[in-house]
Amino acid sequence: MQECLQAWDWQGTPADPVPCGEGHINQTYLVRVDTPGAPKRYILQKINTDTFRDPDLLMENICGVTEYLRAMILRNGGDPARETLHVCPTREGKAYYRASDGGCWRVYDFVEDTVCLQSVRNAEDFCESARAFGNFQRRLARYPVEKLHETIPRFHDTPKRLADFESAVRRDPFGRAEAVRREIEFVCARRDDCRYMTDLLAAGKLPLRVTHNDTKLNNVLLDSATGKGICVIDLDTVMPGLVANDFGDSIRFGANGCAEDEPDTSKVHFSLPLYEAYTHSFLQVVGEALTPLERETLPWGARLMTLECGMRFLADYLEGDHYFHIQRPAQNLDRARTQFKLVADMEDNWSDLLRAVQ
Repeated sequence: MQECLQAWDWQGTPADPVPCGEGHINQTYLVRVDTPGAPKRYILQKINTDTFRDPDLLMENICGVTEYLRAMILRNGGDPARETLHVCPTREGKAYYRASDGGCWRVYDFVEDTVCLQSVRNAEDFCESARAFGNFQRRLARYPVEKLHETIPRFHDTPKRLADFESAVRRDPFGRAEAVRREIEFVCARRDDCRYMTDLLAAGKLPLRVTHNDTKLNNVLLDSATGKGICVIDLDTVMPGLVANDFGDSIRFGANGCAEDEPDTSKVHFSLPLYEAYTHSFLQVVGEALTPLERETLPWGARLMTLECGMRFLADYLEGDHYFHIQRPAQNLDRARTQFKLVADMEDNWSDLLRAVQ
């Protein structure tokens, strides 16, 4: 840790880093520096190179997008110090530091006077996340997406996720498939749906955009005084993608009042009012940045991202729970069932989901 701290010019004396946040991928710490005048705080992160295997490409994505956002925010009279992340270069001018043990570390400015919520408290919190992600899309609508690298290849390739799921069912290494036949059949009945978005992309009818790919509420910083969503964080999964997938992942996470692993599916309900509130706020901010077909496919993003997530949970359950961390037996199965219940609810409300984006 001390070696890493020496890689940056802090313009003062850094205190010992303390753990920060609730993320599960990277190791995150808060560093307080006694600088002349007022103390300053920074975020120090160790990049998980098991997940993000090429930190050069990862940081190239992040630096390119944040620098572009800073220029856009300045042009429109905003405050880039609060409205986007800022990567602090090392003493050598690098975007990250590779330590002697091979660990890769980076530093961001800490965005002061903000809060990060782990769950939706009310509809307005959800709407603020919609506005923040809508702003993210609008500001990056003209970003040259061909400059972005896939940090996790085929991350939201739903047909590929389906193929992985079907492979897990065929192999059934722990003999669990027979007991979850109903859940398996739920996925198989929607096999054709899995190609809907990727077929439109392959036909050239949908554009690739700069997408965040982890658009949960806890990846938006809210102003602690006003509650306004001001800054999108956790940019590791920024890659080329479909805007409907980002929209859909937000809906999957937020338009449900229950925990992701709720064992009692009778308590799991898709909230149409929350969906409509999020959709209205998102479209109000993103404006004309989306094509008409992109707007029309937003409900498909909600449906398919939820189905895809359920497939991943169920596949991991069949394979012995090696990917998603569990704290109790059958937790991944409960997670899958929750997602499938949300999908079924979306299908029951399909006409209302379509109407909300018109």
